[in-house]
Amino acid sequence: MAGQTDHSLSIFSAAEVEFIAEDEMIEIVPNIRMDALNLLCGDFGPFVPQIPCTVPLWLAVALKKRGKCSIRTPDWMSVEKLTQVLEAERESPREFQPLPFHYVEISRLLLDHAHDDIPEVYMVRSLIEDIRNVRFHKVESGLETISGRTHAVKLKNLSAMEVNLVRPFMARVLQAFYKHDSPEMVQQADTSASKRPQVVDRGPRRDLRPR
Repeated sequence: MAGQTDHSLSIFSAAEVEFIAEDEMIEIVPNIRMDALNLLCGDFGPFVPQIPCTVPLWLAVALKKRGKCSIRTPDWMSVEKLTQVLEAERESPREFQPLPFHYVEISRLLLDHAHDDIPEVYMVRSLIEDIRNVRFHKVESGLETISGRTHAVKLKNLSAMEVNLVRPFMARVLQAFYKHDSPEMVQQADTSASKRPQVVDRGPRRDLRPR
């Protein structure tokens, strides 16, 4: 699916989904002393060297680019955790393992801008790519089961990027099914209409008002 999906059909572009993900919180270890930052989205800091603190991902990346901090890799991005997730994904063809809603965007930003802070970075990159491919294949397989009688589709634990790719396709498919009903559904509707009670003409009504 990753190679076949038309990204022009997505509700948001990959850059827009990544922009939303940048508000996720992450832990950094500053190497500078700086007063607290009072921003519209909240107050962060003060920053003290070697004292961990939590900031939005966009701020962590900005400080990292300027050499003012290191970024602590989230627990779910360890080789051990990712290996467990990949094995579980492969063993459960109809279930998706719980991951952060923006795991794709978070991992991409960290691998691009903080790869030196990630232990076993090449293995982490490979595992995340394998997990994405397995999950996209499972989404694609699930979509193949859709029929004209499908009224809703439930896919639990999808990520933001996966939802963004699937939602417009699902909306168009279901809309097409509803627009071109199957013959069985049309026949059922006609049968229901024929069973409606018929109005019997009993002639002119009598005037019951006193004369």
